[in-house]
Amino acid sequence: MHALTAKHVRWGLPRVHGKLKRLGLVVNKKRTGRIYREERLQIKHRRRKRKSRLPRIVRPKATRPNEVWSIDFVHDWMVTNRKLKCLTIIDDYTKESVGILAAHSITGAKVARFIESLERWPERIRSDNGPEFDSTAFFLFIEASKIEHEFITPGKPNENAYIESFNSRFRDECLNQHVFRNLDDARRKIEEWREVYNTEHLHSALGMRTPKEFADDWIRCYPNNAP
Repeated sequence: MHALTAKHVRWGLPRVHGKLKRLGLVVNKKRTGRIYREERLQIKHRRRKRKSRLPRIVRPKATRPNEVWSIDFVHDWMVTNRKLKCLTIIDDYTKESVGILAAHSITGAKVARFIESLERWPERIRSDNGPEFDSTAFFLFIEASKIEHEFITPGKPNENAYIESFNSRFRDECLNQHVFRNLDDARRKIEEWREVYNTEHLHSALGMRTPKEFADDWIRCYPNNAP
């Protein structure tokens, strides 16, 4: 348990128990919880920001892989005092991190080129109204690729809840845990974390499966509809 929490310092009890159970080391969750608390391995919860009081619009949920991708930006700093800007993309259905683009600055054209470089594309992209997503370059890419672009209501990030949740975990487990010496160092560490997230992170919404396991299970169940 100590080794697991040392490797994944922001994993809480549910994921710690789930991983240990897979390894055949525990069975009873109550006993795991007791030992977890006795060893004082609880993570400190950070205070959440106050949410907007505007009414929430319920967006249609994805029903299959690559139906809806959510995209957003996360900002950080490197030790050189240069800004680090990360474009995050997740599949709403499988919760997979499709890709993370890290750079000093990212324009709408760069967003378009990055999505174009990926192995697969979505049917619909959901984003906020940021200038990068409202740019001419990104609009032309969306039109040419026949991808539907869905904007959330301004000031209502909870309409894009999946990417907001992912970004919170990305900051908590990756950005806040590493020091980035330069852009290459940042890209390497971020990509390593992304791989761990997709293959090791047990997601409660997926029945305590990893995003990759959930995606693979879906393909086995619906081989004719595989992306």
